[in-house]
Amino acid sequence: MTGDNITAPREVLDWPALGRVLLKALLLFALVNAAFAAVRPLEALGRLSLYNIVFPGRARLPYGEVPSADYNLTLNNLPAMFAAHALARPKAANEYRVVLIGDSGTWGWFLANADTLAGQLNALDLRAADGRRVIVYNLGYPVMSLTKDLLLLDSALTYDADLVLWPVTLQSFARGRQLDHPLLQQNAGRVRALIDRYDLALDPADSRLVTRGPLQETLVARRRDLADLLRLQTLGLAWAATGIDQDIPADIPARRRDLDADESWLDVAAPRPLTEDDLAFDVLRAGVARAETAGVPLLLLNEPIYISDGANSDIRYNTFYPRWAYDDYRAQLAAAAGGAGWRYLDLWDAIPPAEFTDTPVHLTPAGTRLLAEMLAPILAGQ
Repeated sequence: MTGDNITAPREVLDWPALGRVLLKALLLFALVNAAFAAVRPLEALGRLSLYNIVFPGRARLPYGEVPSADYNLTLNNLPAMFAAHALARPKAANEYRVVLIGDSGTWGWFLANADTLAGQLNALDLRAADGRRVIVYNLGYPVMSLTKDLLLLDSALTYDADLVLWPVTLQSFARGRQLDHPLLQQNAGRVRALIDRYDLALDPADSRLVTRGPLQETLVARRRDLADLLRLQTLGLAWAATGIDQDIPADIPARRRDLDADESWLDVAAPRPLTEDDLAFDVLRAGVARAETAGVPLLLLNEPIYISDGANSDIRYNTFYPRWAYDDYRAQLAAAAGGAGWRYLDLWDAIPPAEFTDTPVHLTPAGTRLLAEMLAPILAGQ
Protein backbone atom coordinates (compact mmCIF):
# COMPACT_ATOMS: atom_id res chain seq x y z
CA MET A 1 0.00 0.00 0.00
CA THR A 2 3.02 2.29 0.13
CA GLY A 3 2.55 3.19 -3.50
CA ASP A 4 -1.06 4.21 -3.07
CA ASN A 5 -1.87 7.95 -3.17
CA ILE A 6 -4.17 9.18 -0.44
CA THR A 7 -6.09 12.32 -1.41
CA ALA A 8 -7.31 14.64 1.39
CA PRO A 9 -11.00 15.48 1.32
CA ARG A 10 -11.66 18.67 -0.58
CA GLU A 11 -13.18 21.52 1.42
CA VAL A 12 -16.25 23.08 -0.11
CA LEU A 13 -17.12 26.69 0.67
CA ASP A 14 -20.48 27.15 2.30
CA TRP A 15 -21.63 29.96 0.04
CA PRO A 16 -25.01 30.45 1.72
CA ALA A 17 -23.33 30.80 5.13
CA LEU A 18 -20.75 33.24 3.73
CA GLY A 19 -23.54 35.24 2.15
CA ARG A 20 -25.34 35.43 5.47
CA VAL A 21 -22.16 36.70 7.19
CA LEU A 22 -21.63 39.37 4.55
CA LEU A 23 -25.25 40.44 4.72
CA LYS A 24 -25.07 40.76 8.51
CA ALA A 25 -21.85 42.78 8.21
CA LEU A 26 -23.47 45.11 5.69
CA LEU A 27 -26.54 45.52 7.88
CA LEU A 28 -24.37 46.24 10.93
CA PHE A 29 -22.35 48.76 8.91
CA ALA A 30 -25.54 50.45 7.74
CA LEU A 31 -26.97 50.50 11.29
CA VAL A 32 -23.80 52.02 12.73
CA ASN A 33 -23.80 54.73 10.06
CA ALA A 34 -27.51 55.40 10.55
CA ALA A 35 -27.06 55.63 14.32
CA PHE A 36 -24.08 57.97 13.88
CA ALA A 37 -26.13 60.19 11.57
CA ALA A 38 -29.09 60.21 13.97
CA VAL A 39 -27.08 60.95 17.12
CA ARG A 40 -24.52 63.32 15.50
CA PRO A 41 -22.00 62.70 18.30
CA LEU A 42 -19.02 64.74 17.04
CA GLU A 43 -19.60 67.74 19.30
CA ALA A 44 -20.11 65.49 22.32
CA LEU A 45 -16.97 63.55 21.43
CA GLY A 46 -15.11 66.85 21.05
CA ARG A 47 -15.74 67.59 24.73
CA LEU A 48 -13.80 64.45 25.69
CA SER A 49 -10.18 65.51 25.88
CA LEU A 50 -6.86 64.46 27.39
CA TYR A 51 -5.82 68.11 27.52
CA ASN A 52 -5.94 69.74 30.95
CA ILE A 53 -5.97 66.20 32.41
CA VAL A 54 -3.09 64.16 30.97
CA PHE A 55 -1.57 66.93 28.85
CA PRO A 56 -1.43 70.64 29.66
CA GLY A 57 -4.03 72.77 27.92
CA ARG A 58 -2.89 74.50 24.77
CA ALA A 59 -1.95 78.18 24.94
CA ARG A 60 -3.92 79.02 21.78
CA LEU A 61 -6.68 77.45 19.74
CA PRO A 62 -5.54 74.61 17.48
CA TYR A 63 -4.52 75.80 14.04
CA GLY A 64 -1.92 74.34 11.71
CA GLU A 65 -1.49 72.57 8.40
CA VAL A 66 1.65 70.48 9.04
CA PRO A 67 0.93 68.39 12.16
CA SER A 68 4.38 66.75 12.11
CA ALA A 69 6.09 70.15 12.30
CA ASP A 70 3.53 72.21 14.20
CA TYR A 71 2.28 69.52 16.61
CA ASN A 72 -1.00 71.14 15.73
CA LEU A 73 -3.81 70.96 13.20
CA THR A 74 -6.82 72.88 11.99
CA LEU A 75 -10.22 71.46 12.82
CA ASN A 76 -13.72 72.87 12.97
CA ASN A 77 -15.10 71.18 16.07
CA LEU A 78 -15.61 74.06 18.52
CA PRO A 79 -16.05 71.93 21.66
CA ALA A 80 -12.81 70.07 20.85
CA MET A 81 -10.94 73.33 20.23
CA PHE A 82 -12.02 74.73 23.59
CA ALA A 83 -11.55 71.46 25.48
CA ALA A 84 -7.91 71.41 24.32
CA HIS A 85 -7.30 75.00 25.43
CA ALA A 86 -5.98 76.07 28.83
CA LEU A 87 -9.18 78.10 29.27
CA ALA A 88 -10.99 74.82 29.98
CA ARG A 89 -9.04 74.20 33.20
CA PRO A 90 -10.74 75.12 36.49
CA LYS A 91 -10.47 78.78 37.37
CA ALA A 92 -8.18 79.47 40.32
CA ALA A 93 -9.60 81.31 43.33
CA ASN A 94 -7.15 84.21 42.88
CA GLU A 95 -7.48 84.42 39.09
CA TYR A 96 -8.77 87.42 37.15
CA ARG A 97 -9.61 85.77 33.82
CA VAL A 98 -9.17 87.81 30.63
CA VAL A 99 -10.42 86.39 27.35
CA LEU A 100 -8.53 87.75 24.34
CA ILE A 101 -10.16 87.29 20.93
CA GLY A 102 -9.20 88.59 17.48
CA ASP A 103 -7.41 87.70 14.26
CA SER A 104 -4.10 86.06 13.34
CA GLY A 105 -2.19 88.96 14.89
CA THR A 106 -3.78 88.09 18.23
CA TRP A 107 -3.28 84.35 17.68
CA GLY A 108 0.39 85.13 17.08
CA TRP A 109 1.41 84.44 13.48
CA PHE A 110 5.15 83.70 13.37
CA LEU A 111 5.31 84.11 17.15
CA ALA A 112 6.10 81.59 19.87
CA ASN A 113 3.45 81.42 22.57
CA ALA A 114 5.55 83.47 24.97
CA ASP A 115 5.77 86.27 22.37
CA THR A 116 2.06 86.58 21.63
CA LEU A 117 0.04 89.38 23.18
CA ALA A 118 -1.41 86.98 25.74
CA GLY A 119 2.02 85.57 26.51
CA GLN A 120 3.56 89.01 26.91
CA LEU A 121 0.74 90.22 29.16
CA ASN A 122 1.03 87.13 31.35
CA ALA A 123 4.79 87.64 31.63
CA LEU A 124 4.15 91.06 33.19
CA ASP A 125 2.55 89.30 36.18
CA LEU A 126 -0.24 91.84 36.51
CA ARG A 127 -2.65 92.16 39.40
CA ALA A 128 -6.23 93.37 39.12
CA ALA A 129 -7.56 96.10 41.39
CA ASP A 130 -8.84 93.49 43.86
CA GLY A 131 -5.46 91.78 44.02
CA ARG A 132 -6.27 88.78 41.85
CA ARG A 133 -3.66 87.66 39.35
CA VAL A 134 -4.49 88.63 35.77
CA ILE A 135 -4.37 85.59 33.47
CA VAL A 136 -4.91 86.26 29.77
CA TYR A 137 -6.17 83.47 27.51
CA ASN A 138 -5.37 83.65 23.82
CA LEU A 139 -8.53 82.89 21.83
CA GLY A 140 -7.45 84.73 18.72
CA TYR A 141 -7.87 82.76 15.52
CA PRO A 142 -6.44 83.33 12.03
CA VAL A 143 -8.45 85.01 9.27
CA MET A 144 -10.26 88.30 9.74
CA SER A 145 -13.99 88.27 10.41
CA LEU A 146 -15.99 89.85 13.22
CA THR A 147 -18.51 87.03 12.87
CA LYS A 148 -15.75 84.49 13.52
CA ASP A 149 -14.80 86.52 16.61
CA LEU A 150 -18.44 86.57 17.75
CA LEU A 151 -18.72 82.80 17.32
CA LEU A 152 -15.64 82.23 19.50
CA LEU A 153 -16.72 84.85 22.03
CA ASP A 154 -20.10 83.15 22.39
CA SER A 155 -18.35 79.95 23.51
CA ALA A 156 -15.61 81.68 25.51
CA LEU A 157 -18.10 83.47 27.76
CA THR A 158 -19.22 80.13 29.19
CA TYR A 159 -15.80 79.83 30.89
CA ASP A 160 -16.25 82.36 33.70
CA ALA A 161 -14.40 85.32 32.17
CA ASP A 162 -13.89 88.58 34.08
CA LEU A 163 -12.96 90.72 31.06
CA VAL A 164 -13.01 90.46 27.27
CA LEU A 165 -10.27 92.18 25.25
CA TRP A 166 -11.22 92.46 21.58
CA PRO A 167 -8.69 93.84 19.08
CA VAL A 168 -10.28 94.70 15.74
CA THR A 169 -9.21 96.24 12.44
CA LEU A 170 -10.95 97.43 9.28
CA GLN A 171 -10.38 94.18 7.38
CA SER A 172 -12.45 92.30 9.98
CA PHE A 173 -15.47 94.51 9.24
CA ALA A 174 -15.76 93.68 5.53
CA ARG A 175 -19.42 92.76 5.09
CA GLY A 176 -19.02 90.52 2.05
CA ARG A 177 -16.31 88.42 3.68
CA GLN A 178 -17.95 87.79 7.04
CA LEU A 179 -18.85 84.20 6.22
CA ASP A 180 -15.72 83.26 4.27
CA HIS A 181 -14.14 81.54 7.28
CA PRO A 182 -14.30 77.69 7.24
CA LEU A 183 -14.94 77.67 10.98
CA LEU A 184 -18.17 79.57 10.35
CA GLN A 185 -19.15 77.51 7.34
CA GLN A 186 -18.70 74.22 9.22
CA ASN A 187 -20.63 75.49 12.26
CA ALA A 188 -23.62 76.73 10.32
CA GLY A 189 -26.16 75.95 13.04
CA ARG A 190 -24.34 78.08 15.59
CA VAL A 191 -23.91 80.89 13.07
CA ARG A 192 -27.58 80.87 12.11
CA ALA A 193 -28.51 81.01 15.79
CA LEU A 194 -26.34 84.11 16.22
CA ILE A 195 -27.82 85.72 13.10
CA ASP A 196 -31.31 85.13 14.49
CA ARG A 197 -30.52 86.14 18.08
CA TYR A 198 -28.91 89.46 17.13
CA ASP A 199 -30.81 90.14 13.89
CA LEU A 200 -27.55 90.36 11.97
CA ALA A 201 -27.54 91.61 8.39
CA LEU A 202 -26.19 88.26 7.20
CA ASP A 203 -28.06 85.68 5.18
CA PRO A 204 -28.77 82.48 7.14
CA ALA A 205 -29.32 80.75 3.79
CA ASP A 206 -25.92 81.84 2.48
CA SER A 207 -24.54 79.06 0.29
CA ARG A 208 -21.22 79.19 2.11
CA LEU A 209 -22.86 77.83 5.26
CA VAL A 210 -22.72 74.05 5.12
CA THR A 211 -26.04 72.24 5.55
CA ARG A 212 -25.77 68.48 5.93
CA GLY A 213 -28.51 65.99 5.28
CA PRO A 214 -28.59 62.52 6.89
CA LEU A 215 -26.23 61.06 4.29
CA GLN A 216 -23.65 63.76 5.03
CA GLU A 217 -23.79 62.95 8.77
CA THR A 218 -22.91 59.27 8.57
CA LEU A 219 -19.73 57.82 10.03
CA VAL A 220 -18.31 57.40 6.54
CA ALA A 221 -19.11 60.98 5.55
CA ARG A 222 -17.68 62.44 8.78
CA ARG A 223 -14.68 60.11 9.08
CA ARG A 224 -12.21 62.97 8.45
CA ASP A 225 -13.73 65.00 11.27
CA LEU A 226 -13.56 62.01 13.60
CA ALA A 227 -9.95 61.40 12.59
CA ASP A 228 -9.12 65.04 13.35
CA LEU A 229 -10.43 64.61 16.89
CA LEU A 230 -8.14 61.63 17.37
CA ARG A 231 -5.16 63.39 15.79
CA LEU A 232 -5.58 66.35 18.13
CA GLN A 233 -5.31 63.99 21.10
CA THR A 234 -2.30 62.12 19.71
CA LEU A 235 -0.47 65.43 19.26
CA GLY A 236 -0.90 66.20 22.94
CA LEU A 237 2.26 64.38 24.01
CA ALA A 238 4.45 66.28 21.53
CA TRP A 239 2.82 69.56 22.58
CA ALA A 240 3.42 68.76 26.25
CA ALA A 241 7.05 67.89 25.61
CA THR A 242 7.95 70.84 23.38
CA GLY A 243 5.36 73.61 23.74
CA ILE A 244 5.58 73.98 19.95
CA ASP A 245 2.35 74.61 18.06
CA GLN A 246 3.68 76.57 15.08
CA ASP A 247 6.63 75.92 12.78
CA ILE A 248 8.24 79.38 12.62
CA PRO A 249 10.66 79.84 9.69
CA ALA A 250 14.13 81.26 10.24
CA ASP A 251 13.47 83.94 7.63
CA ILE A 252 10.12 85.66 8.00
CA PRO A 253 8.96 87.55 4.91
CA ALA A 254 8.76 91.33 5.30
CA ARG A 255 5.66 93.44 4.71
CA ARG A 256 5.80 95.71 1.65
CA ARG A 257 7.05 99.25 2.17
CA ASP A 258 6.56 100.46 -1.42
CA LEU A 259 2.89 100.38 -2.35
CA ASP A 260 0.76 100.46 -5.48
CA ALA A 261 -0.89 103.69 -6.55
CA ASP A 262 -4.27 102.10 -5.90
CA GLU A 263 -7.13 103.59 -3.89
CA SER A 264 -9.31 100.47 -3.79
CA TRP A 265 -10.26 98.63 -0.61
CA LEU A 266 -11.32 95.05 -1.25
CA ASP A 267 -14.43 95.31 -3.47
CA VAL A 268 -14.72 99.11 -3.16
CA ALA A 269 -12.94 100.38 -6.24
CA ALA A 270 -12.74 104.11 -5.47
CA PRO A 271 -13.11 106.47 -2.51
CA ARG A 272 -16.65 106.93 -1.19
CA PRO A 273 -18.31 106.96 2.23
CA LEU A 274 -18.40 103.47 3.76
CA THR A 275 -21.82 102.31 4.98
CA GLU A 276 -23.16 99.39 7.00
CA ASP A 277 -23.49 97.57 3.69
CA ASP A 278 -19.68 97.65 3.68
CA LEU A 279 -18.91 97.43 7.40
CA ALA A 280 -20.43 94.87 9.77
CA PHE A 281 -21.00 97.16 12.75
CA ASP A 282 -24.06 95.09 13.65
CA VAL A 283 -21.78 92.13 14.38
CA LEU A 284 -19.58 94.31 16.57
CA ARG A 285 -22.66 95.48 18.48
CA ALA A 286 -23.74 91.87 18.88
CA GLY A 287 -20.39 90.98 20.47
CA VAL A 288 -20.67 93.84 22.93
CA ALA A 289 -24.25 92.80 23.74
CA ARG A 290 -23.20 89.18 24.25
CA ALA A 291 -20.60 90.24 26.81
CA GLU A 292 -23.07 92.55 28.53
CA THR A 293 -25.63 89.74 28.79
CA ALA A 294 -22.96 87.61 30.48
CA GLY A 295 -22.14 90.46 32.85
CA VAL A 296 -18.56 90.65 31.57
CA PRO A 297 -16.97 94.02 30.73
CA LEU A 298 -15.48 94.31 27.25
CA LEU A 299 -12.60 96.50 26.10
CA LEU A 300 -12.57 97.19 22.36
CA LEU A 301 -9.17 97.87 20.83
CA ASN A 302 -8.45 99.28 17.38
CA GLU A 303 -5.28 97.29 16.88
CA PRO A 304 -2.00 98.77 15.60
CA ILE A 305 -1.28 98.69 11.87
CA TYR A 306 1.87 99.13 9.83
CA ILE A 307 2.20 102.65 8.39
CA SER A 308 4.45 102.81 5.37
CA ASP A 309 6.66 105.76 4.42
CA GLY A 310 7.58 104.29 1.03
CA ALA A 311 6.29 104.82 -2.48
CA ASN A 312 2.61 105.84 -2.64
CA SER A 313 2.33 106.03 1.12
CA ASP A 314 0.43 109.27 0.57
CA ILE A 315 -2.32 107.10 -0.99
CA ARG A 316 -2.16 104.00 1.18
CA TYR A 317 -1.12 103.27 4.74
CA ASN A 318 -0.15 99.73 3.73
CA THR A 319 -1.10 96.89 1.40
CA PHE A 320 -4.40 96.40 3.25
CA TYR A 321 -5.68 99.94 3.55
CA PRO A 322 -5.97 103.03 1.39
CA ARG A 323 -5.91 106.10 3.61
CA TRP A 324 -9.44 107.25 2.76
CA ALA A 325 -11.03 103.92 3.76
CA TYR A 326 -9.08 103.49 6.97
CA ASP A 327 -9.66 107.07 8.07
CA ASP A 328 -13.40 106.69 7.43
CA TYR A 329 -13.46 103.44 9.40
CA ARG A 330 -11.60 104.98 12.35
CA ALA A 331 -13.99 107.89 12.50
CA GLN A 332 -17.03 105.60 12.38
CA LEU A 333 -15.61 103.25 15.03
CA ALA A 334 -14.83 106.13 17.40
CA ALA A 335 -18.32 107.57 16.88
CA ALA A 336 -19.98 104.20 17.49
CA ALA A 337 -17.97 103.59 20.64
CA GLY A 338 -18.59 107.10 21.96
CA GLY A 339 -22.30 107.03 21.17
CA ALA A 340 -22.85 103.66 22.84
CA GLY A 341 -20.52 104.26 25.77
CA TRP A 342 -18.24 101.36 24.92
CA ARG A 343 -14.86 101.04 26.54
CA TYR A 344 -12.62 101.76 23.56
CA LEU A 345 -8.92 102.29 22.94
CA ASP A 346 -7.43 103.34 19.59
CA LEU A 347 -3.77 102.27 19.21
CA TRP A 348 -3.71 102.21 15.41
CA ASP A 349 -0.38 104.09 15.10
CA ALA A 350 1.19 103.11 18.43
CA ILE A 351 3.79 100.60 17.17
CA PRO A 352 6.85 101.63 15.09
CA PRO A 353 6.82 100.37 11.49
CA ALA A 354 9.97 98.30 12.05
CA GLU A 355 8.06 96.04 14.47
CA PHE A 356 5.74 94.53 11.85
CA THR A 357 6.53 91.33 9.96
CA ASP A 358 4.80 89.90 6.91
CA THR A 359 1.47 91.76 7.02
CA PRO A 360 0.24 95.14 8.28
CA VAL A 361 -1.15 93.54 11.47
CA HIS A 362 1.49 90.94 12.39
CA LEU A 363 3.94 92.13 15.03
CA THR A 364 7.45 91.13 16.03
CA PRO A 365 8.05 89.94 19.61
CA ALA A 366 9.33 93.42 20.45
CA GLY A 367 6.26 95.04 18.90
CA THR A 368 3.95 92.75 20.82
CA ARG A 369 5.83 93.58 24.01
CA LEU A 370 5.27 97.29 23.40
CA LEU A 371 1.57 96.67 22.90
CA ALA A 372 1.37 94.60 26.08
CA GLU A 373 3.04 97.36 28.07
CA MET A 374 0.49 99.88 26.75
CA LEU A 375 -2.39 97.64 27.82
CA ALA A 376 -0.93 96.63 31.17
CA PRO A 377 -2.11 99.69 33.18
CA ILE A 378 -5.66 99.18 31.92
CA LEU A 379 -5.76 95.50 32.85
CA ALA A 380 -4.14 96.20 36.20
CA GLY A 381 -6.74 98.87 36.89
CA GLN A 382 -9.69 96.52 36.62
